[in-house]
Formats: sequence, structure tokens, C-alpha cells
Amino acid sequence: MSKTNFISVPFKIDDNFTQIAGVGKFSQAGIVLEYEGKLFGIIKSGVKESRIALDEILDVKFRKGVLKRGAKIEIRLESFTKLSELPNKDGKLILKLARDDFERAAEAVAKLQKNLNEHRESLPPPQTPVSRLFSDDFETDRLEEKE
Repeated sequence: MSKTNFISVPFKIDDNFTQIAGVGKFSQAGIVLEYEGKLFGIIKSGVKESRIALDEILDVKFRKGVLKRGAKIEIRLESFTKLSELPNKDGKLILKLARDDFERAAEAVAKLQKNLNEHRESLPPPQTPVSRLFSDDFETDRLEEKE
């Protein structure tokens, strides 16, 4: 990685009538997307910035395509509210990549997946709700866990 703490990956998104081009910055904290859309390829929407923290990412996948063509990064988020702020398709944010950016994108996704795993391991274990402690099923569940 260079002296910066992030890896920049240029991307495109095809969204029905709008063509979106931008740069994704992948870091230990998550992803920052800077992008601009053109309606019908003519009317610019202005540059927008969206920040996606590690806590908001459900998973991220690198799709290789064929001979480095058609490669893409697929990102699913924990919250549909956050996803609705971004140009998404079928509940995923799909960043299409140029052939020249294949290695850069693969490295960015690998590092982000590593950061996600480390982040999730550092979180405290989920807590049992107090209401469940007093239910009749709680003792049965605890006995089944010990077996």
C-alpha cells in the first residue's frame, strides 16, 4: 500500500437512465465513495460523497469476471436505510471495474475483508436480553447448549 491509509479504486455504476462514475476509497474505517451521475449521459448531478463505516457493511465480495473483464465489487449493507442513499441494485451496491483496476480492486477488497473480520472479533459477545432470562425456555436452552 502507498503512503496513504486507503486504496482508491475507480468504478462505474449503470443505473437505468443514469451513468455513475466515481472513486471508492477503501480503508480500515470502511469505504468512502465519491461519485457523479449523468442523467441520459448529459445532465450532471454534481459530485456526491457517501461514507460507509465497517459497522454498516454486511459483506463485500470481489467478482473476477472473465479474463479481468466484467470484474466488480459487490457490497451488502446491514441497513436498508443506508443502502437507499446509494445507487443500488437488488439490495447490493455493485461497483463495476475497468480491466486496468483489477489488481487494485482485489487488494482493496482483501484488506477490507480482513479489517471487517478483525473488527467483528474485537466486538463484545452479544448479550442475552433480560426478558429472555426470565422466560420458561431459557433454562431449557442453557441445558441444550451444555450437551
